[in-house]
Amino acid sequence: MNEDNQKKTVSSDLGKEKDAENKSNINQKEEKTIEEKLADSEDKLLRSLAEIENQRRRFEKEIKDAFEFGSFNFAKESLAILDNLQRAKTAINNDESLKSNKDLDKFLKNIDIIEKDLVSIFEKNRIKIINTKNTKFDPNLHQAMSEIEDNKAETGTIIQEIQPGYMLGDRLLRPALVAVAKKKVEKSPEKEEEKKNK
Repeated sequence: MNEDNQKKTVSSDLGKEKDAENKSNINQKEEKTIEEKLADSEDKLLRSLAEIENQRRRFEKEIKDAFEFGSFNFAKESLAILDNLQRAKTAINNDESLKSNKDLDKFLKNIDIIEKDLVSIFEKNRIKIINTKNTKFDPNLHQAMSEIEDNKAETGTIIQEIQPGYMLGDRLLRPALVAVAKKKVEKSPEKEEEKKNK
């Protein structure tokens, strides 16, 4: 019986030791999970702060863009006024019956004054004309309307401005409509004979 009691005592002691170990392991796991939870919470907090900072920067940029380019559509539509003034001047200057009218000079001077005032207002609001004289064609600033054969000008050089282009700050408001130079194609007599024979 003593042996049985001793075995029971030993087994119960072993069971108690295992229970104690399990409890300490559970406590360690709980401590780790608390540390892990703290690390997770800290990580989430840092991510939230970073997201808030990114959102603040995005809002600041949107506000800045709204102030700088909020008038973009209005400015684009206003270019039509300047275009119409220039077309009116050209039409009056090209009309032979109107050229003989002496009062027309005063009218043209008034149109010039209005045009200069409008250009001045545009410049104050950072709207500037795109320079096309003696420049190479740039698809970011120009829109080619035609190609003109010209052996004097380098291929891709702007020969004629059809309609001026404008920038609003560093943004394209309207591309300049231009005619671009291309080399004359020399027609060989052999090719012309081939065309005739066909």
